[in-house]
Amino acid sequence: MHPRLAVSGLRKVYEGSGRRVEAVRDLTFTVEAGELVCLVGPSGCGKTTLLKCMAGLLTPTSGEVLLEGRRVTGPPPDMAFVFQEYGRSLFPWMRVGENVELPLKQKGLPKGRRRELVADALRSVGLEDALSAYPWQLSGGMQQRVAIARALAYEPRVLLMDEPFAAVDAQTRADLEDLVRGLWRERGITILFVTHDIDEAVYLGERVVVLSASPTVVREQLKVDLPAERDQLHTRVAPRFAELRTHVYEQIQAAKRGTPVDRLTKSDVVPPH
Repeated sequence: MHPRLAVSGLRKVYEGSGRRVEAVRDLTFTVEAGELVCLVGPSGCGKTTLLKCMAGLLTPTSGEVLLEGRRVTGPPPDMAFVFQEYGRSLFPWMRVGENVELPLKQKGLPKGRRRELVADALRSVGLEDALSAYPWQLSGGMQQRVAIARALAYEPRVLLMDEPFAAVDAQTRADLEDLVRGLWRERGITILFVTHDIDEAVYLGERVVVLSASPTVVREQLKVDLPAERDQLHTRVAPRFAELRTHVYEQIQAAKRGTPVDRLTKSDVVPPH
């Protein structure tokens, strides 16, 4: 039985104008079906490069990405991507419903089925009344909900999310975090969520993959043994949450300093006090 996603020996080198930059050196990890895994690491460590390789948008220099045992050589039909910059990913001249429906047209689905999927996705993110609005008429948080709805409507088995809440305010971010966990539990989608926010990674993830500074390798894989039912009010003040986020913070700071650490090949658990 293959894992839903497998990254093996992934390396990416950018070359041009006489320069050669090794963005990702040697990344190996897996994501099982139905997991919600968060990736966190120092700024500039190659998180977005990794996601683009996984989505088939960039070709690795070496190594490979496997989706259920099949090598990814281009954008897979059962994978969706939610970008950080929702303002650039939504077409301002198209209404919300049209934005959500667009990938479904490319998928060749009949009109009736497209309407069903659009309505269901918008209802799932609480925007069923925004069908006829334009993106520029909505707040930033609502626009990102539209982007998430577009991904859901595509019915992906894997959802890649690249720092999707970095551009919204703290209150909206908290609401969107709870939305993602709710959708994940409701729909059983495999989610790989990239963030620079350590608290967000611990709050959202069932597992956190900690990356080193560039050129990037996996520094640690951490199992998040918090209760499945989480909320912003109680989870974030729980002693176990503080232990986990402190451990990840220490790992990130050590990565910035270049402190060596043995790479782990399986999930590690920070033992409770």
